[in-house]
Parts: sequence; C-alpha cells; structure tokens
Amino acid sequence: MPMTLHRKTASSFKDQFLLQIFQISLASLNQLKGEAPDDFRHVPLDLALKCLSFDFVGSPVDESSEEFGTVQLPASWRPLLQDPSTVQIFFYYYKALECLVRLASVRRSIFVEDPARSQFLSHLMSGTKEILLTGQGLADHDNYHEFCRLLGRFKVNYQLSELVNVEFYGEWISLVAEFTTRSLLSWQWASNSVYYLLSLWSRLVTSVPYMKGETPSFLDETVPKITEGFITSRINSVQAILADNSLENPLDNVEVLQDQLEFLPYLCRFKLYIIKIMEPLLQAYTEASRLPAPGDADELTVIEGQIAWMVHIIGAILKIRQTVGCSQESQELIDAELSARVLQLISMTNTGLHAQRYQELSKQRLDRAILIFVQNFRRSYVGDQAMHSSKQLYARLSELLGLNDHLVLLNVIIGKIATNLKCYSECEDVIGHTLSLFQELASGYMTGKLLLKLESVKFIIANHSVSFNLEATADAAFRTDVAKRAFIGWMRDLRGIAMATNSRRTYGLLFDWLYPSRMQLLLRAISLWTDEPEVTTATD
Repeated sequence: MPMTLHRKTASSFKDQFLLQIFQISLASLNQLKGEAPDDFRHVPLDLALKCLSFDFVGSPVDESSEEFGTVQLPASWRPLLQDPSTVQIFFYYYKALECLVRLASVRRSIFVEDPARSQFLSHLMSGTKEILLTGQGLADHDNYHEFCRLLGRFKVNYQLSELVNVEFYGEWISLVAEFTTRSLLSWQWASNSVYYLLSLWSRLVTSVPYMKGETPSFLDETVPKITEGFITSRINSVQAILADNSLENPLDNVEVLQDQLEFLPYLCRFKLYIIKIMEPLLQAYTEASRLPAPGDADELTVIEGQIAWMVHIIGAILKIRQTVGCSQESQELIDAELSARVLQLISMTNTGLHAQRYQELSKQRLDRAILIFVQNFRRSYVGDQAMHSSKQLYARLSELLGLNDHLVLLNVIIGKIATNLKCYSECEDVIGHTLSLFQELASGYMTGKLLLKLESVKFIIANHSVSFNLEATADAAFRTDVAKRAFIGWMRDLRGIAMATNSRRTYGLLFDWLYPSRMQLLLRAISLWTDEPEVTTATD
C-alpha cells in the first residue's frame, strides 16, 4: 500500500473508530472490576494501551527509547479525559501504569481551560500519592520501573507553578522525595529506574527561577537530601560489591552511569558537601601510597572505587558550566576547588604503591573516571571557545596547585596520557579512553597548537614506536613474519590517514612526508614480497 494511502486510511480509522474502541476498553474495565480472572482483564488493558499508543500525527514513537514525546490526542477525546473516572480506572488496575504514563503525556492544548488541566493533574497526583503512601505493587520490579516513568512525566507536560498549586502538593513532593531516596539506596535493584526520578528532580530545580508567585516549592529542603542520598549510596555500593561478587558494578556500565550523572549538575547546588567527602578519601589514598609493601588489598580496592565515584560526579558537574542560581565567577571558583582535588589525584596515582596496581580492576576504573573528568574539564575550560573566559578558575588553580595557565595544565594531562599508554598496554578499555582524549586535544584548533609547544608531546611523537626500523633492516630479516606484519600495519595506517585528508593542504602534507624519503621502503617491500598477497594487497 502506498504511504499516502496508508496515512489516509489510518487517519480515517482514528477519526471514525479509535475513540469508540477506547471507550469500549474503558467500559470493559469497569465491568471487570469485580472478581473476574486476570486473563479477562488483560485484554481490555492491552486494547486501551494500544489506543493510547496510536500514531496520532504520523510520527511513530521509537519504542526502543526510554523517552517519548507528547501524546497528541484529538480534541474529540477531551470530554473523556476530563472525566475523573478515566484516570481512576487505570489506578484501580495497577498493571495499567503504561496507560497512565501515556495519559500523563497528553498534549497540554487538549484542555481548553486551565481549571480542567489542573483537575486532570490533580487526579494524576492523587493516584500516585496513594501508591506512595501504601507502596502497593512496588515490590514487583516491572511495576516499580513503570511507576518511576510515570513520576518522571509530571514535569515534562506540567509547569512547576501548576504542580505547587495542587492542594496536597507539599505532601506529594515529600512522598516523592522519600521514594527517590529509598530508590537510590536500592541501587542494585532500581538502577535503571532511578534515571526517571533524577530527571524529574533536575527539571523541577531548573524551573525554580521561572516560577511566579510565593507558593513554596519545598525544593530547598528536599533536593540536598536527594543529592546526599545519591552520593552516599554510590560510595557505600563499593563495599557491598566487594562483599558480594554476584552484584554488577555500576562503574562498569558506562551508559547507565552517564545517564544518571547527566542530571546531577542541576541538583548539586551545595558542592562543598562533595569536597567534604573527597578530602578524607584522598588522605587515605595518599597514606596508602607511602606504605612500603601492600597492606589490606581489599581496603585499597574500596578506596579506589569510592574515589572513582567521586571523580565521576565531579566530572559530571564540570560538564555544565552554568547551573541554576549561581554566577559565572562563583561557578568557576567552586569548579576550581573540585578540579584541584582530581588534578592532585592524577599525580598521586602514579606514585609509590599505586604504581604497582595497573593490573587491578579498581585502579583501571579509577583511571577511566579520571579520563572522563579530563574530557569534561577540557570541553568546559580548555576548549577553543573557553581559552580566554575562565580567568577565575585558573587564578584559583594557581593558588592551589600552581597551574596558572592552559599550557601547564595541558602538560599534566599529556603526562597522564603518556603514563596510561605506557602502563595499560594490555587494558583495551583504558587505552581506548586515553586515545580518544588525545585525539580530542590534538584535533582542537587552539589545543592542537598548544600541544606542539610541549616537550612531552614532542617526546611521544618521536618515540611512539621503537620496535622496528624497517629502512635499516637487512633483506634476510626483512622477510620475517614479524617485519611483514609491521609493514602491513603501516600500510593500513597510511590508507586510513589518506582517506581522512579532505583538503589539498592536508593531502600535500602527507605526500611530502611520503615522497621521496619513504618511497624506497615501499619499492623494497614490493620487490621482496611479490609472492605475498597480503603485502601486495596492502600496498594497493
């Protein structure tokens, strides 16, 4: 069927039949509220969900994504949504949370008047408040996850001013805060669900400056507790994972980790709390480096894991320079205090006892966290657009660590890159993050120029490969498998570089480097390996 005809048919079905089908599903749910078997109830529930999931505007939702946009219900559905029994029936059937998530996402404009929209919001908040009070159904993981998704939708479609004007908002926000704190403490059970709760709180916080009126939002009381709960739960998780090897380490799930940390900068308005936690950890880590011999390995593993969490958190905060209710100058000073702790840690990881732990997973996780911190720091304070707009930060870093400009700081970063390349040759994950950071630095217009001024960079370029000098190799040695693999690898590298030369200038630089000084090596390889298809194919 042609797409145009398909859309026309779907639109006709929506206008003529879909609302009636949805009404039939609601009527069936009301009739089955008694003692009907669950199998009977599943059918109208699934039917209602399919109706609410219909492609109303011709832009289907990606169901593989955890987020979806506004549900564009037609205006003809308005009386049904304004009827309180519509929302109530889905709260009665606890497993209908998916339908409630979609009802919470209906477009604002479907309600012509503000009182109707407020009444609909009140019904949703009342239903969720009842679940928060009783905890009914939250022991089921699927219900728990869907309930978190439902809470996460409240700030997507409704303004903070609308939420606070609901009569029982104070009780509701307090219950949501308690539920969030419990979810954070149950990290091994609710790790994927916490994303939606943190999303809700970050959106609430960012809306505070735009809220009119004097109605209290209670966020100043609840948000710091949630932030502390997140940090404390992650710090305590390290000890729990060490005691139970069956638990998955959240530090190893980079995707989930970054999703959760994405919202943290908006919540961390009291960043001195982070420094308060970081200081004793750094002190313990420093003392461990001075030990003449390894002591309690488990204790050091826990410390490294806890510091890794703090470095991830600091890196997430630095990723966003301007947060709510904070001037640029004060933001830079706080960021300098946080950054100084991690930059101090960089030199510490390569000294004493710590220099013997490159094979330990806990140290690899720590160094991976440091690399992510450096990437975020570079984007905010060392990038091409930030070279001359971060004077307060560098003034404070100069006082704390003697790092008074970009060049000195880059030298510290390059030193860390060189150490990783030297010591983590068998750890693909750390090497990958290290090379990615090096590429970002080298590809930046200003940072690329600054790197060329550093002696450490010149040393890396001159000594990046000392295992072979093919030009000076005798013919007999040249015919070995080791030399052949090295030559084939060189050819593949050259092909990749040549494919990346998108301008006459860059291609000219490559050609001048290759011809004539290195062309003799190519001719020699072809003449000696004419019977080796691997070599002749590589040089094509």
